[in-house]
Amino acid sequence: MLKMTTEQLIDCLEWRYATKKFDNTKKIDPQAWEALERALVLTPSSFGLQPWKFIVIQNQAVKEKLREASMNQSQVTDCSHYLVIAVKEKTDGEFISHYIERIAQVRSIDRAGLEGYKKIMMGALVMNPKSPENLTWATCQGYIALGNFMTAAAVLGIDTCPLGGIVPAKYDEILALKDSGWKTIVACCAGFRSADDNYARAKKVRFLSQELITHYL
Repeated sequence: MLKMTTEQLIDCLEWRYATKKFDNTKKIDPQAWEALERALVLTPSSFGLQPWKFIVIQNQAVKEKLREASMNQSQVTDCSHYLVIAVKEKTDGEFISHYIERIAQVRSIDRAGLEGYKKIMMGALVMNPKSPENLTWATCQGYIALGNFMTAAAVLGIDTCPLGGIVPAKYDEILALKDSGWKTIVACCAGFRSADDNYARAKKVRFLSQELITHYL
């Protein structure tokens, strides 16, 4: 099912850049934002477990507080919508059981038939002492969501800027995540570039394809 041409896709990705200056007078259309939220929900994850929480901030007072915990980066307060991605601090048996219940509900199948799948997830994430550290695994999943969000935004002509230069512990305090079982990992500004953001005209710097991609034919 091809909805856009290969040329259109590349054009969107070439157009996208980490926006350094947003036009604070422009807001994202509600329908477009709804589509971006749906893109977040549809993000793939390991086992399909979705160990994340997406926090959308439009409240200016909250943005001001978060800016202080973001090296005073102006994008936080000037963007239309500010997305914070938090992940499950510990993906435990209770969370896995919750996911199993959701599978049974959505697919109208007997929960008992999913016990094998549950055991696989429990073995990989809870019972196996050699499995990746739980929070590290969840953090990797959160970055998949970030990439999916930014690509979807570019396709819709919406600018973004991911922010890793934040103080996660401060974010957790401001957003009432402390001791909740969720931890902030990264944030992303979304909106529309300012006409005087010179970074929009800078050429992309990428290594040559042959340095990055290997083919086995």
